[in-house]
Amino acid sequence: MTRLEAYHGKRDFEVTPEPRDGGRADGLAPVYSMQNHDATRLHWDLRLEYDGVLLSWAITRGPSLDPADKRLAVQTEDHPMSYLDFEGTIPKGNYGAGTVMLWDVGHWQPLSDVAKGLKKGHLSFVLHGLRMTGRWDMIRLKPEGKRVNWLLVKHEDAAAHGPDPVKRYTTSVATRRTMDAIAEDAPTAPPPPRKTALPRWRQPQLATLTDRLGDPEQRWHELKFDGYRALVAVGKGGARIYTRNGHDWTDRFLPLVPAFEELPCDAALIDGEITVGAGLYGFGRLQKAIKLGGPFHFHAFDLLKRDGEDLTGLPLTNRRAALEELFTDTPPLGLLQLSPVLRGDASDAFDRVCHTGGEGLISKRMDAPYRGGRSTAWEKIKCIKRDEFVVIGWQDSDKKGRPFASLALGIEEAGEMVYAGKIGTGWDADTMDEIAARLKPLARKTAPAPVPAAEARGMNWVTPRLVVEVRYAEVTEDGRLRHPSFEGLREDKPADQVRRDPPTAALETAAETKPKARGSAPAKPQRSTKAAAVADAGDKRATTAANGRVTIAGISLSSPDRRVFPQARHTKRDVAEYYARAADRMLRFAGDRPLSLVRLPEGLEGERFFQKHAGKGFPDAIRTVEIAEKSGAAEYMTVRDAAGLVGAVQMGTIEFHIWGARNDRVERPDRMVFDLDPDEGLGFDAVKAGAFEIRDRLDALGLPSWPLLTGGKGVHVVVPLRRTAGWETVSLFSRMLAELCARDAPERYTATMSKAKRKGRIFIDWLRNQRGATAIAPWSLRARAGAPVAVPVTWTELEATDRANLFTLDDALNRDPEATPPPGPVSLSAAVLKRLESRL
Repeated sequence: MTRLEAYHGKRDFEVTPEPRDGGRADGLAPVYSMQNHDATRLHWDLRLEYDGVLLSWAITRGPSLDPADKRLAVQTEDHPMSYLDFEGTIPKGNYGAGTVMLWDVGHWQPLSDVAKGLKKGHLSFVLHGLRMTGRWDMIRLKPEGKRVNWLLVKHEDAAAHGPDPVKRYTTSVATRRTMDAIAEDAPTAPPPPRKTALPRWRQPQLATLTDRLGDPEQRWHELKFDGYRALVAVGKGGARIYTRNGHDWTDRFLPLVPAFEELPCDAALIDGEITVGAGLYGFGRLQKAIKLGGPFHFHAFDLLKRDGEDLTGLPLTNRRAALEELFTDTPPLGLLQLSPVLRGDASDAFDRVCHTGGEGLISKRMDAPYRGGRSTAWEKIKCIKRDEFVVIGWQDSDKKGRPFASLALGIEEAGEMVYAGKIGTGWDADTMDEIAARLKPLARKTAPAPVPAAEARGMNWVTPRLVVEVRYAEVTEDGRLRHPSFEGLREDKPADQVRRDPPTAALETAAETKPKARGSAPAKPQRSTKAAAVADAGDKRATTAANGRVTIAGISLSSPDRRVFPQARHTKRDVAEYYARAADRMLRFAGDRPLSLVRLPEGLEGERFFQKHAGKGFPDAIRTVEIAEKSGAAEYMTVRDAAGLVGAVQMGTIEFHIWGARNDRVERPDRMVFDLDPDEGLGFDAVKAGAFEIRDRLDALGLPSWPLLTGGKGVHVVVPLRRTAGWETVSLFSRMLAELCARDAPERYTATMSKAKRKGRIFIDWLRNQRGATAIAPWSLRARAGAPVAVPVTWTELEATDRANLFTLDDALNRDPEATPPPGPVSLSAAVLKRLESRL
């Protein structure tokens, strides 16, 4: 039975205007809609995208914003994705006959696993619609015959207790028609009439970079958003959205337009920032949202004009009051939001913003008028170093299917283009193809800036037109970016406007400071040392305090300059920064698992030891999971975020070794590992041959696998498992396979750990699959000379690889983490075990 069989069986598509099939289900966030349906009984139909269809419920009295109200929601058949924006009249005699109004549309954000929620009977989610916003809960009641009844309840948040939406909204969000007009098939109603012409775009006010928070007596602070600056004009003819340079990008942000057209004004010019919405974050996600049509949020922070009146000459406080009045009736937590204002000492707020990965703060003089261009009336204090650069060249990749290996960056300084280094990470395959296509017509024979010969080798030069946004740790003394990572293309900023920000300074104006008396002491800092440490950051995860410690991913790191890898000249800070940057890719494998850490508190040349239980002084970010043992329950270490990884580094950790099971089901492994450990005299070709042999044997049993370069001498062959078998089964299977290999080729393999029996052979270590055993985590550093990293590769790449320590701390993160997607998990069934047993 297909998901839509019930839907199709109830309808005659020769008669009803309802869609039969179709609609997309490939957006950045799942879509949502609610339709007002005047059938036998007036109700509201809730539609939530899931698994290629629209889950559907009939809300008998419509949604309520009062958390005390529990509205009955009768689950109905799944609908096709194309039903999302359906509006019209279903003829009499048909199932669901009556008028259907598109009452709300947008995206929804599940707060937990949807499949588990449907099975358990409790869904928690956030709606990001034009009308319905905030968190909601759906709770299933006990069955009553064939009907499946749920309750829809509003969660207590900023969107709760608003005006009754059923009474407030009586027209379509798509056509602005009433129910009667839809029934009569009337044309789309025009937007609210406005007489004043659209205000013209004007140059926006820009902030000057500084390293201090402003005087709380004269300034307030707002969040620095991670998006596109936009000026929005509302007036006769609707709404238009302009970039900071005056380009009309209304078509790229169309989902926001209906919300702007509902604002209670005849005309307005609003300054703000557009970010990705529906619970998603980051500039890269925003670029994808632009391609896919959403989701978006607009954060308004200034009002330049309203109803023909120019407000730019008024103090910021007056303009803000007018902006808040304009936004009085917008749905809280909706598509249009006011930028939060932080009054008073913002030190603690700044620390929290940086700790949670925010951009920083904007400090604004409360008494200042609005003036286009850059000035000290607005100042920006960054948690991270993140700037625009122009691409001046690209290097060929030796990896099949990759259009380039790295990009050369440039930036204008003192009227001249200077080389800023190379970047080789941060993009996916689609973005690489897009960049390559844009660079192709810009080819030129000479370098646009002086580049050292060693770094220019193999470079293809281009005219500096393409602008990219880059996150980086710091700028070295020779002007190179340290640990750069691509964030996205900047189509809103032309290349000739990309210049290096001047060094930060304690910028003061006469309006903010009194003249110092001759011979007086220097002025005291306007913020705490802790806040200063955050503002002086070289990376959003790394900040330096006056006492020499650094803060990375919210963890205070002592002795950051101590050499951990003497030969490779890498410090404790380098190790912490690596794990902070590698967190997303590494936690896919190592997050929420019991861990063992390899600690070297004095670096590579000091003592090393394994540790699986947290000791005294371990950071709170290193969490624990309770696991039953013969002697009683024991607390094992586990991590779930970048702070946990860096917290382990603070305790001297270099390597992370992981269990083969997750915390939530420690008795059900989700991975099986064959560790190929060669005798000292064997070369890497023998190890590769062994890995391919194990792969082939696994494939013959229906068990796909992937290889991991361990960063040491060997290779791990990893089989992702469905969590259906226990430790005994997985251990037994891996032992039988290892013994089968040793039996068939005793001159090449051994399944016994004994050093004596390993001479000239490869030990196929199946013991990694016993309960409590661990294996090196993918993307973990190894405590070996050169700072190698354990990196997943493809079988094709393994064939061309000549060593297991191919990747190091310096270059591992240049590798696209999506380049080696692991195969889907498989079940280690009794039938598979029997097939293996038959071969012994």
